[in-house]
Amino acid sequence: MGIFSRFADIVNSNISALLDKAEDPEKMIRLIIQEMEDTLVEVRTNSAKAIADKKELARKVTAIEEQISEWAQKATLALTKQREDLARAALIEKQKLENVVKGLHDEQTLVEETIEKLTNEIAKLESKITETRAKQQALVIRSEAASNRRDVQKHLHTSRTHEAMAKFEQYSRKIDELEAEADLYSKTGNAKSLDQEFAELQAQDEIDQELAKLKEQMNKDK
Repeated sequence: MGIFSRFADIVNSNISALLDKAEDPEKMIRLIIQEMEDTLVEVRTNSAKAIADKKELARKVTAIEEQISEWAQKATLALTKQREDLARAALIEKQKLENVVKGLHDEQTLVEETIEKLTNEIAKLESKITETRAKQQALVIRSEAASNRRDVQKHLHTSRTHEAMAKFEQYSRKIDELEAEADLYSKTGNAKSLDQEFAELQAQDEIDQELAKLKEQMNKDK
């Protein structure tokens, strides 16, 4: 059983409402589009048939109008020959054909109305299909986005991710230790430099004392 039962159901349908109620929206929208396209093919077929009927009626009208003209000419000829009986018979045939043409004109009017109606239906169906395809595209994008988010979340919760995070913590710990050692060496180096500076100051002081003694001794010797 189809989703839609007639043309009006398709044109007036609320696609969003149908998808909201569907257990599998992607499958549902594919079925909707398929039925719309099948209906469009049927309407186009009927339209083509109506156009063919219009052309056939036009040919018939032209042919009969030619016969009407011929009977009118025959009636005129009969009168010129003083054959009123033949002229009357010719006019009777002409009248019969005129009635046929009148009926054909009525058919042409109906066919033209049918063609106009089918043309409008085709336009509405094509517009509805375009609208539904846009919804299908949006649905596909949403589905892909949801799938990608699911995959990311799934990956974040895998054991490999936990292992990677554990290794990262180990590397961070090692870096912290290396930085601490570097700071320690830096402080130790500064301490040695300080000792050396004091040693130099002490040595300089001893030299100054020795120099003072020598000067004092020289002064005594004078």
